[in-house]
Amino acid sequence: MSDTQFDDEILDSNAISPTDEEGNPVPVTIPIALAPGVTVVYTTRLGGVSHGDFGDCNLGGKGGDDPQAILANRVSLAKSVGCGLSLVSQVRFRARGGRGCIMASEHPRSASMCPARPGEVTADGEAQAATVVEADGQVTSRAGVALGMFAADCLPVLMADAQAGVIGAAHCGRKGLQRGIISATIDAMVAKGAAPERIAATLGPCICGDCYEVGDAIADGFDAQFPGTFTLTRFGGPGIDIAKAARMELAKAGVPVDSIVDSRPRVNAASQYLYEDEELASLCAADGEGEPALADRWSTVRHSMCTLENPLWYSHRRASLAGKAHEGRLLALIMRG
Repeated sequence: MSDTQFDDEILDSNAISPTDEEGNPVPVTIPIALAPGVTVVYTTRLGGVSHGDFGDCNLGGKGGDDPQAILANRVSLAKSVGCGLSLVSQVRFRARGGRGCIMASEHPRSASMCPARPGEVTADGEAQAATVVEADGQVTSRAGVALGMFAADCLPVLMADAQAGVIGAAHCGRKGLQRGIISATIDAMVAKGAAPERIAATLGPCICGDCYEVGDAIADGFDAQFPGTFTLTRFGGPGIDIAKAARMELAKAGVPVDSIVDSRPRVNAASQYLYEDEELASLCAADGEGEPALADRWSTVRHSMCTLENPLWYSHRRASLAGKAHEGRLLALIMRG
């Protein structure tokens, strides 16, 4: 990898059990200390019971994976982070206009209090093991609740005002960024007592500007709104940098630049730690989404946060390039102790 900034703290593998007390796989996650008492967690493809194109730790419920596997993965994740999960199923502004739907999650149920039977699937295809809300962003002032954003190329933005005890999460695809989802989420946080100048934020895994190829018209329109986000991708066509646009939107909303916490050092450290991981090697050998040898996959990673490049993440674009019709979803979580 060309990102050579590593966190000094490398986990002691002897202290980590791959299974829980019942013998179920424990999701492999990457924690980020965002602010005092506030933690962000990124899940990976590792440590779950999904199979095939969804292997191993798929947490999204709409792609066609076995609902029982999704349920098991979500329950294991809730146990590992010690919080109930409140997850966003994006509406992507359909029939809403404006800046999107922001859910104020004041009373989310924990995984053990879900009204559906274990493994039951709702009408829209969501396996139940957590509260799943229809929204584009989510905020709460409750402690002990993990707000979650599904991702497989789109950008999760996690935010917290630790002093006010308010956290928020926004799902930032191209259209969401253009319609102001970040500022809408921050407005909802402010309504609960947060102040933009006190907000700390971090950007989760997403497809990078070198890989997010779009048409000329889309790239030009996006760059007109977010100057400097036009890219020439590794595939030779025009692209856009959604992470750069998100940083612009955070600054526009009043979040200090030095309060944007860089997740890369921890992700770099985790990638280095998992360089020869047997489970990841097995997934790469079977997924058909690139070179079958894990070492060869790592050799092409230039941006550890890029969902297309880093084999730790799920990627819609990588799956599409491999001719697949579906893929799994990771979760970016934010929680306050």
